[in-house]
Amino acid sequence: MKKIVIIQSNYIPWKGYFDMIAAADEFIFHDDRQYTKNDWRNRNKIKTQNGVQWLTIPVGTNEKRKISDVVISPEQRDKWQKKHWNIITANYINAPCFSEISSLIAPLYLEKKYTYLSQVNYDFIFTICNYLRINTKFRYSSEFNARESKNERLIDMLTQAGATEYISGQAAKAYIDEKKFADNRIKLTWFDHTRYPAYPQLWGDFIHKVSMLDVLFNCGKDSAKYMQNL
Repeated sequence: MKKIVIIQSNYIPWKGYFDMIAAADEFIFHDDRQYTKNDWRNRNKIKTQNGVQWLTIPVGTNEKRKISDVVISPEQRDKWQKKHWNIITANYINAPCFSEISSLIAPLYLEKKYTYLSQVNYDFIFTICNYLRINTKFRYSSEFNARESKNERLIDMLTQAGATEYISGQAAKAYIDEKKFADNRIKLTWFDHTRYPAYPQLWGDFIHKVSMLDVLFNCGKDSAKYMQNL
């Protein structure tokens, strides 16, 4: 059996994204697809003393480009990282595991220089997976010779990667043709994101759908207790 997940890269994703990575043998970044603005590619939420706040990487609004081609706005290239880290620090400095997690995350904000959005996303995802001891193999959709239509494209990548099972998020039910997967002898599994327990969290009522950074700063090595596949 070989389980595969295929998703576009996201900026500091929520815990469900990492849970899907952990559930797979291979994870394919689907970044040679069209960029969509007001989505998760270049932004995510953290919890603050004033409620949920978006952290957004400035990349412009042009949708006529692939995710892998999205360039960070030149005039903001040396500013957004420090800004995001200052906001994170202000809201998590009193979290139980701030010191430990900041030693991993701060260098990505304060020492690295990025031109492409995808590279930002990969670095944060790889760093967090390494901390969580997620050993899933990473690949890129550009490696595969795949057709353009959604279902055929997925099946082409899965077949070429030797998948026997495809794990998908629930939102894909809107376009996935289950029969085509069955015809290609690929088991289709819908990932359940509804069974997460609450964890100790700063700032009022508990909120699930915020960046994985929230789990890490609050729980550190205990983060796995609040995931499904770790």
